[in-house]
Amino acid sequence: MRERYASGLDDNTAKKMIELLNANLANVIDLTLSGKQCHWNLQGAGFIGVHQLLDETTARILEISDTIAERVVILGGEPNGLASRVAKDTVLKPYPTGITAVNDHVKALTERYKKVAETLREAIEAAGEAGDEDTADLFTEASRIIDKDAWFIGANAK
Repeated sequence: MRERYASGLDDNTAKKMIELLNANLANVIDLTLSGKQCHWNLQGAGFIGVHQLLDETTARILEISDTIAERVVILGGEPNGLASRVAKDTVLKPYPTGITAVNDHVKALTERYKKVAETLREAIEAAGEAGDEDTADLFTEASRIIDKDAWFIGANAK
């Protein structure tokens, strides 16, 4: 492990949190890429509103991924956001290709947001049980943002 900047956590807890953080980092990065896939390919009624919304939601997800990665470093680990690692570790199913309708994209993306939010809530519990309230708090804030954005995106479904 690298130098640890967080005090009060034993090495075992720090290692567990690094694994938990990196697992969720993969999910958040995959969600970001799913959002961009949607952003680039949707067409039809309501296009511009959803297209612009996805710019905003992507920016928020990028902030979440930075916060997660920074916490990994604080705990003495190495964040791993390489495409090969994300593809291997994500809990998300591959984003569908060949769809263009706004409604189809909105549904596919909203499902993914909800899945990431679910894994973040599981991570909140695991971090709390491990005694790392700072990491639990990070996951709590991330889940609030993801839940809200799932609602914003999902509200565009017909």
